[in-house]
Amino acid sequence: MSQTKFKASQASLGRGSTYAYKNSLKPASVIRWTLLFMGGILMIMPIIYLLSTSFKWPHEIYNLQIIPDEPTLDNYAYVLEDGRFFTWFGNSAIVAICTTVSSVIFDSLVGYTLCKFEFKGKTFVFIAILSTLMIPTEMLIIPWYTMAVDFGWINSYWGIMFPGMMTAFGTFLMKQFFESVPDEFLEAARIDGLNEFQIWWSVAMPLVTPALSALAIFIFLGNWTAFIWPLIVTNDPVLYTLPVGLTTFSVEQSVEWELIMTGAALATIPTLIVFLVFQRYIIRGVVMTGLKG
Repeated sequence: MSQTKFKASQASLGRGSTYAYKNSLKPASVIRWTLLFMGGILMIMPIIYLLSTSFKWPHEIYNLQIIPDEPTLDNYAYVLEDGRFFTWFGNSAIVAICTTVSSVIFDSLVGYTLCKFEFKGKTFVFIAILSTLMIPTEMLIIPWYTMAVDFGWINSYWGIMFPGMMTAFGTFLMKQFFESVPDEFLEAARIDGLNEFQIWWSVAMPLVTPALSALAIFIFLGNWTAFIWPLIVTNDPVLYTLPVGLTTFSVEQSVEWELIMTGAALATIPTLIVFLVFQRYIIRGVVMTGLKG
């Protein structure tokens, strides 16, 4: 009897796999997967060309072939032996880490306050914060620069970091996630004698870990690759971040594309590591954000 059931289940599985296989061969599925494959190729082609160029000699730069005729590691040796690269790398790391920590703390604190507290003007404050998302970054550069000059923040780490220490996007993201935290948990914590700050830190924050992780990744990647503002607020090469420092390989007479591409390839390593390690948090954070009311 058991053998008969086993054979029946095998036959059922076989029919299911055959159905799935036939389903996958439908014209619509073939077209969809073909378009996705072509889109994926188009997206990674700039990265492939960047890596290819980093192994080329100067006279091969404008040769569009992917595999260099004479691959070389001299570009990497030159960039890594240049002490400026590690200075720029360190500056980018300091800026990205500090702004990430600050944004995670302040965005979650403001989001929690807007979500779990009732006070006069709450809706106005939330709308005012959201409205800043509609202002292009380029339009904010002049007031940022005026503020940096007035407070003496030109050519300083603080001058580079202060626009990203708190973000409207992060505040909105955290407020949406705190909506899922039951108020009963907070009331129980108050009964136990915790103050509001302790409740936020020890009760609410652990319940929104996916959102915190996604926010931290977005903020880190955004500040690691930031170019326009660090370029404007600094004129001392010692304080250049990595994207700004790489532009120094471009001089009036020529542009050393092979060195720029090499530096860019090295600069992508931290972002790739962050994405590969925390990609599940990125996906979960984006999906769950879309599910919140």
